[in-house]
Amino acid sequence: MFRRLISLLLLLWAMGFIWFAIFLPRPAGEQHSDAVVVLTGGEGRIARGLEVLDKGWAQRLLVSGVDREVKPREFAVTHQVRPETIECCITLGFESFDTRSNAAEAARWISANKAQSIRLVTTDWHMRRAALELEAVIPADVQLIEDAVSSRPSFRILFMEYHKLLARQASRLWEG
Repeated sequence: MFRRLISLLLLLWAMGFIWFAIFLPRPAGEQHSDAVVVLTGGEGRIARGLEVLDKGWAQRLLVSGVDREVKPREFAVTHQVRPETIECCITLGFESFDTRSNAAEAARWISANKAQSIRLVTTDWHMRRAALELEAVIPADVQLIEDAVSSRPSFRILFMEYHKLLARQASRLWEG
């Protein structure tokens, strides 16, 4: 009986990992939202957030997890953003250091900006956990649009992220 239970758990784990690795979240279309939240840490994330802003699919942008040493002018030069766009529409968030604190920082910003719809931009392999964290701290009536930046993650990244997601889901169940 014990062997069967272990075998079933291993089979479920393996099937879950295969699903996680094959069916990565995709980029969103041209759907409009009040604002866009970009989580730093992966190639193409900031560029995608700026594209969303430039195309008018959102009016405001939070870049969460920016290094404290980065100044708005430096950000503008690095990402070729006009100073007036930085002034009016982009908030650099310096408070977060991981996915959970990204979500907390974003939730405070969403509340302060009274946003009712948010486009979340992060890498495809990171999207499920990032969305899980953000949904846990924003009001239920705020619409969340997942806009995954396509990547070519290594087996190691997928393996690590799958287990982080499982651990986070388990801790949420444990917390109540």
